Amino acid sequence: MAERPPAKMKPQAYGDSRPAEHFAHYHERVRRGKPNAVFEVVRMLMFPFAVLIFRGRCISSENVPDGAVILAPNHFSHLDHFFLGTFVRRRVQFMAKSQLFRPPLQWIYKYGGTFPVRRGAGDTEGIVTADAVLARGSAMVMYCEGGRSRTGDLASTPKRGIGRLALESGVPIVPVAIYGSSMVRNWKRLQFPRVTVQFGLPIRFEQVQEPTREQQQAAANEIFSLIRNLYENLAQNGRAGTVKRLSDERKAAPR
Repeated sequence: MAERPPAKMKPQAYGDSRPAEHFAHYHERVRRGKPNAVFEVVRMLMFPFAVLIFRGRCISSENVPDGAVILAPNHFSHLDHFFLGTFVRRRVQFMAKSQLFRPPLQWIYKYGGTFPVRRGAGDTEGIVTADAVLARGSAMVMYCEGGRSRTGDLASTPKRGIGRLALESGVPIVPVAIYGSSMVRNWKRLQFPRVTVQFGLPIRFEQVQEPTREQQQAAANEIFSLIRNLYENLAQNGRAGTVKRLSDERKAAPR
């Protein structure tokens, strides 16, 4: 039987009528300190859900270094936050669209270390908060596509924000492929896809204080090309084939 297409999504919403002041306390909490025990509780609750229901597995989580780092995944589902957070051994902090910060989850986001960005509003508070997270040596997640893909395929072009942050901070960037989550919204059809999270090798850009728009986009394109390579390899070879290829490469590497 042919695989059914992903269930339809609501139209993308870029505006948020709430003023910037409404989100100030979220930024303040994240700038002040790392996620508290809420993060661990959510991870503990989500682990069996991710592993048993969606048969989630990760590949090469050891590629996530200590210290300040940006994890850069593709984005299909609201559950991508939880899939990625489940398989990282660190308490990572997410940049997420402001529309998510509504009852009842806004409390979990706040104390779990997630901070908002008001898309389409020229919001600089998200960048300031991201800088604070990285300055204290923490790990954060920023989606290259700027929002969930509506088509079930990777976006054709990434947003330049990830390039800006990579260049201004100079910290390592870990490309991440989340494969299978485009079908997560088919749960209403009782379809539960296998989800795989693969962490690529970290890369690092020479620090640039005020990168131009062209430099930001070029860096974003380079990061996204690595994500695309990981994703397409998973699509072609599957989880088992990818693990075998990586194992063969390690055995063949000079000692």
